[in-house]
Amino acid sequence: MIFRCNINNMRIGPCGALVVLVALLGCSGPTYRVFDKRVKFDEERKQLTLEYLASHYGLVQDEPTIDPRMVVLHWTAIPDLERSYDAMNPVRLPGSREGIAAAGALNVSAHYLIDRDGTIFRQLPDTIMARHVIGLNHCAIGVENVGGAKAPLTKAQVKANEALVRHLKRKYPIDYVIGHYEYTAFEGHELWLEKDEGYRTQKTDPGEGFMKKIRKRLTDLDLKEVPQ
Repeated sequence: MIFRCNINNMRIGPCGALVVLVALLGCSGPTYRVFDKRVKFDEERKQLTLEYLASHYGLVQDEPTIDPRMVVLHWTAIPDLERSYDAMNPVRLPGSREGIAAAGALNVSAHYLIDRDGTIFRQLPDTIMARHVIGLNHCAIGVENVGGAKAPLTKAQVKANEALVRHLKRKYPIDYVIGHYEYTAFEGHELWLEKDEGYRTQKTDPGEGFMKKIRKRLTDLDLKEVPQ
């Protein structure tokens, strides 16, 4: 089961006891908890997010909200939880990200961050836009997994991703669960809104093997296939 509580002081949040969000594989399945570990979302980040929605998707909004239709799975390429979090916490994109800086000052982030032991951390509300995938941020919940090619993702992360996706599918009309490396397959799709024709990057995360394992576990959800 997935539970949510506050990671900042390890006490139960204001809603009372730990909140049950989803049963994974029946009562005998492992227990998963979602801890709040929020990235900074102040007025500056809000404004940068609104600007990103307008400039990249033509969506002029009063609030930086999204209607989730897909989940995009990533890896951080950083083998450590705190360093992964620290990369996403600042509001503005660091100078080291020259390859995507021209597309906006908003820092990258994701809604969830999953540690190597399968612990799930919530960084942003599901319906607030995070910058994590080109062309699809307006409808995509992002899930980052600590690790990468040099630190392969773990069995615990596979199970945690499955549990989280099942929970999100219950809450929202999720049609697709994709790996970051598959995002360009949506060019020309109704969900693709990217206005900058020159803004593309090559991605390999979270790995084809990881996605094969996830899809095998989620066959009963009848998710749509990635466009060919």
